[in-house]
Amino acid sequence: MGIELSYAVSKLQSLSTSDHASVVSMNLFVALLCACIVIGHLLEENRWVNESITALVIGVCTGIVILLVSGGKSSHLLVFSEDLFFIYLLPPIIFNAGFQVKKKRFFENFMTIILFGAVGTLISCGIISLGVIQIFKKMDIGSLDIGDYLAIGAIFAATDSVCTLQVLNQDETPLLYSLVFGEGVVNDATSVVLFNAIQSFDVTHIDPSIALHFTGNLLYLFVTSTLLGAMTGLLSAYIIKKLYFGRHSTDREVALMMLMAYLSYMLAELFYLSGILTVFFCGIVMSHYTWHNVTEGSRVTTKHAFATLSFVAETFIFLYVGMDALDIEKWRFVSDSPGTSVAVSSILIVLIMVGRAAFVFPLSFLINLFKKNQSEKLSLRKQVVIWWAGLMRGAVSMALAYNQFTRLGHTQLRANAILITSTITVVLFSTVVFGLMTKPLIRFLARSKQTTSMVMSDPSTPKSVSVPLLGEGLDSELDIPRPGSIRALLATPTHTVHYYWRKFDNAFMRPVFGGRGFVPFVPGSPTERSFIQGEGE
Repeated sequence: MGIELSYAVSKLQSLSTSDHASVVSMNLFVALLCACIVIGHLLEENRWVNESITALVIGVCTGIVILLVSGGKSSHLLVFSEDLFFIYLLPPIIFNAGFQVKKKRFFENFMTIILFGAVGTLISCGIISLGVIQIFKKMDIGSLDIGDYLAIGAIFAATDSVCTLQVLNQDETPLLYSLVFGEGVVNDATSVVLFNAIQSFDVTHIDPSIALHFTGNLLYLFVTSTLLGAMTGLLSAYIIKKLYFGRHSTDREVALMMLMAYLSYMLAELFYLSGILTVFFCGIVMSHYTWHNVTEGSRVTTKHAFATLSFVAETFIFLYVGMDALDIEKWRFVSDSPGTSVAVSSILIVLIMVGRAAFVFPLSFLINLFKKNQSEKLSLRKQVVIWWAGLMRGAVSMALAYNQFTRLGHTQLRANAILITSTITVVLFSTVVFGLMTKPLIRFLARSKQTTSMVMSDPSTPKSVSVPLLGEGLDSELDIPRPGSIRALLATPTHTVHYYWRKFDNAFMRPVFGGRGFVPFVPGSPTERSFIQGEGE
């Protein structure tokens, strides 16, 4: 009995010590997040540094300090977790991007975004995979099978849409932002789908039927994920419009918007769809319908709440990646051959650059052939910026690499350790070097004479309230004339789609789901007071 009691006491003491260590780690991590925010604010006007690079550098410096204090045993406060990244950190970032995106610019370039994001990712993955198969087999890095080589292609084909948000400005370069970020969202989704397909299919026997099955699976995931996101957004708009929570409590409508947004992502994961695409399109639909159905106070609250959650999640990711870069367990395996690790990282960086160039420039050429308006064509300068801004690799690549080459964040194989450390090196190098040079490159190459005309706010986003889903300007039929023939449809397809979408939206969608001009009318509400004031005037 005494032995059991002493064992229980010692067990409780060890648990208490473990809990206290976790509390200390969380305190330090939160303090570092605060430091990132403060230092990022002080460097706001710097033309080279952005907040992602600031968080990375702080993370690396912190890792060095922890490494020294712990006597070389550890370099990070938290253990990297794919669930933490994919379930808790990524959803608010992607949702806020859809919620704040300039929809007119995004949908105007929708086919270009799909070409770059889906077809381009497949081309990049193929080139990187072929390159590593030819080169790595000649290097002594350990045993890798064909599935590992294809997985490497999918891992490094994934651009960092989070870092794109940091280095490109939606107001200064709206076209480049919509193309690079829109491509990044589709690219991340395609890379994750491609990675999962490589893990699930028997890649040792590739034949046309498997390729056809994969293509069909990709299209199915894209369509169903988009529809799920749109349906969840419409459901939230309908519930808030019909019940009008704001007449009793604005807290409820804000909470419902947040929970419905997160529900869209979790439903996609539940049905094995692309949560990235689902939550992105949910954000677009919510900003067009749901956001207009809540009270004025809730609009301000949701706009800043989503932006704040996204900002904290972005900072968290980059801070952790910086700290994890010095994980001593993985570097121990490559300490006897540092040249091999450097060579692998260098080869991967070159293949990433070649793989991206292989689709950006040819696809841009094809896209320009179908653009009749000279101002809509992608000039060589813009193509260079698109190519350069998409070279950064980030947390998606890290998470996929950990999934493929570790078990619960640990590895005992030299080849896997080399690829993990090489992934960390590529992420750090691409984020810092390419990220540092992106802003100056944009200023040098993409200084547009039409900046004033391009920087028009898209008021259907939560930043203002004056434009429909695909439009810019007043909501009147004078803006876009009625297409009179098939020839007009082919000549100006975007304007034609916009015209019919507006008619359909005003006639069927907004009366049911709300939106600008169709907000709930409740006695004593802000809507009624503004209506009475308008009548009095």
